Amino acid sequence: MSDDESSTASNNPTTNPTEEEITDLSNSDVTTKYQEASKIVNLALTGLISQCIPGASILEICNFGTTIINTQCAKLYTKKVNGVNVERGVAFPVCVSVNDVICNFSPLGSEELEPLKAGDIVKLDLGCHIDGYISVAAHTLVVPESSADSPPSSVDDELGNVAVAAYNAMLVAAASIKAGAKNTEVTDIVTKVAKSYGVNSIFSVRMHQMKRFVIDGVKEVALRHPTADDLEAGEQKLDECTFEQAEVYAVDVAMSTGDGRPRPGVLRTTVFKRNVEANYRLKMKNSRSLLQQVDKKFPTLPFTLAHFEDERSAKMGVTECQAHGLLTPYPVLHEAKEAKVAHFKCTVLLLPSGTARVTGLDMPDYFKSDKKPDEEIQKMLDDIAEAAAKKAKKKAAKKKKKKASSS
Repeated sequence: MSDDESSTASNNPTTNPTEEEITDLSNSDVTTKYQEASKIVNLALTGLISQCIPGASILEICNFGTTIINTQCAKLYTKKVNGVNVERGVAFPVCVSVNDVICNFSPLGSEELEPLKAGDIVKLDLGCHIDGYISVAAHTLVVPESSADSPPSSVDDELGNVAVAAYNAMLVAAASIKAGAKNTEVTDIVTKVAKSYGVNSIFSVRMHQMKRFVIDGVKEVALRHPTADDLEAGEQKLDECTFEQAEVYAVDVAMSTGDGRPRPGVLRTTVFKRNVEANYRLKMKNSRSLLQQVDKKFPTLPFTLAHFEDERSAKMGVTECQAHGLLTPYPVLHEAKEAKVAHFKCTVLLLPSGTARVTGLDMPDYFKSDKKPDEEIQKMLDDIAEAAAKKAKKKAAKKKKKKASSS
């Protein structure tokens, strides 16, 4: 669901009422804040991967990631602006979704699931913001045989196909989101990738424009064009839009060896976001208390009920808040039990120099596929790999030069 862009004004801690602030990438300070948030996202994601071992608690993994984000954010932008602290911290709760669970699972302390075991397919998802400027990422991995073991050397063909498809789709989608291009063109490309690898995109997952304090912006990209059956099932056809320079997007791709249609499961929805356009006089004390805390701590960005001290009260209050549209849920999405699911996400900045992918880690080497995309997609992937190699070489040379000058 999209946020009204005007909602950001009331949550903008550094706005000077006598001077309109530039809050897109044409402002170099804004670009820096996105980049700093991106570094924290990648650091947290790297740390989370190290925690995904047999016997690990999902709740503890989520808490570990949250701690990294909050600790790193606390080191930055510590000076007040116009007498107000710069807001920074979690922009999307750390979620750890296992096997057929697609995304959005962030457990409560009282509802912890069984620990991770070797061979589990884990999808990590998180976001960080600096002054409301958001970076997000998601990653897929397989739990090794033991904490001391290196990652698996290979995985089964089905999992390899869907992981490679999702990752490659993310790469080419990110490269295709550039000034002047249209969202339908990106959907076409993602659809091609999925078809090449014989998998299906998760039809309810979408890419979103992000703005200051807005994680689900107005401009969206579907992973596949809805069929007549999809429309009948309630899926909406997105309006066509054009990307513009200085915009920011979350490139979110989830794919499955199943039919790509999420279904309800037994896991409780714990991630919500305040609907800033809705107001209602709540009747229950627990509901009023919860909403008051949300308005104070999480006025615009998603949160998890695990962030509240009184978990029982929060669980009781969220029902009435949701029923009257005050909170928008991020339901835990499931695929069929036998399906393999992969989820990758990155953040891209549409800069004057071109599209820059600033979050997301490399796909694990053990994900491989014998299937190949068509010539157009392969050419794009080759160009992306070549550009990444040049960037890495340039970075290494710069590091070497710096080291030599300091010795």
